[in-house]
Formats: sequence, structure tokens, C-alpha cells
Amino acid sequence: MAETLLDLRHIYKTYDPDGKAPVPVLDDVSFRVEMGEYVAVMGPSGSGKSTLMNIIGCLDLPTAGEFYMADENVLAKSEAELSDLRNRMIGFVFQNFNLLPRETALENVALPLLYAGMGRKERLEKAREALDAVGLNDRAEFLPTQLSGGQKQRVAIARAMINRPRLLLADEPTGALDTASGRQVMELFRELNRDGVTVVMITHAPEIAENADRIVRILDGRIAEGGDGK
Repeated sequence: MAETLLDLRHIYKTYDPDGKAPVPVLDDVSFRVEMGEYVAVMGPSGSGKSTLMNIIGCLDLPTAGEFYMADENVLAKSEAELSDLRNRMIGFVFQNFNLLPRETALENVALPLLYAGMGRKERLEKAREALDAVGLNDRAEFLPTQLSGGQKQRVAIARAMINRPRLLLADEPTGALDTASGRQVMELFRELNRDGVTVVMITHAPEIAENADRIVRILDGRIAEGGDGK
């Protein structure tokens, strides 16, 4: 039997802007992902998919519900413990890359290892290996402004994977890319998944969602299809 990586049970999320009437964003969301799956969470703007991603990524907490990651009770953890969980378990890829503009591709990829306290020589060696894995070793000393959109996203993927996380969490990863670059990024995700990385990808685009093995549809804050793997 496959090991469960993500287990969200009856998740609710409500925002209370400026003390006004509460705004419900997620409504009784239950969602499971097994280790090694490649899942797309698809929904229109305002459906709650980005809020769901933030909760999965331990960047936000639900108003109510239960959340287990590899059998760890996420909602019982302190801020420091959540930070440690993110560093151990999750690599993030965002639509707008989130690269530091004054740092080279190599230094951007090495950044998580700096936060982990690794020495400069070792972290740069590992960053070169990660860039080589995404086909960008020859761009190691380039600044983000010297890279194409597709190259920036591959740098971001190398950075996300440098700590060897069990989960790659991607938010609209092709949203800022042309079609050819988007295809390259999707091929890279597939390679990572074949290597055993669990991929959860947030998207509004059906043609991108179709790259995944399972599509979970979210609408008006509720799972409309596929949350239980069916």
C-alpha cells in the first residue's frame, strides 16, 4: 500500500478583513496525496486553490480541520517546527520565479543550503550539480536579468530540489512562460516525478493540468472532483 504524504481532513479557511463579515475561502476540503503521485489542483481564479497551496506548503494555517504530512500533525507544530518541516519536506516553485536579482543563478540555487548552515564551498558544489541536472550549468554565473523566462524557472526548480524534498509544490509554474518553455518545465517535472518526487501543481490551465496523473478540481472553495484519488 502506498504511503500517504498529504492528508487534509475537513479543512476550512475563513478570512476576517478589517473586522468585517468573515469571508469563507475553503469549505470542508478533504484531500489526500500518496507518496510519488503527480497531482494537479485546477480551478478558476478565486476558487481557493492558492489558499489550499499555502496551507499544504505550511505557509498558512486553516481556520479548522486536520492536516498530516507524512504522519506528522502539522497543526500541532510551533512556527519554528513548521519552518523546519518546510525545509525538510517541501520545495517551492512559483509563477514569478522569486529569484534574488543581484545574485547569480548559482547563488540563487545555493540559497536554501546557506539557510541550512552549510559551508560555502560545499553548497556551491551542490548548487552546480543541481544546475547541471536542469541543463543550466553554462548559465551558473548569469544574473536573473540575463536569463530567459524558461531558464529562470529551471533555476527556481533547481533551487527547490537542492534539499531533496519529498514534495515539489508548484503554483502556476508555466504562467509567465511561452509555450515552448512551459513544455520544457513540464518535461522536467515529469522527470523529477519518475525519480520519486511527489508533485502537486496548482494551475488554472487544462492543458497544463493534463500533464499530471490526477486532476483535483476545486470550485468555490470546495473539492468538486478527485480529492480522494477517484
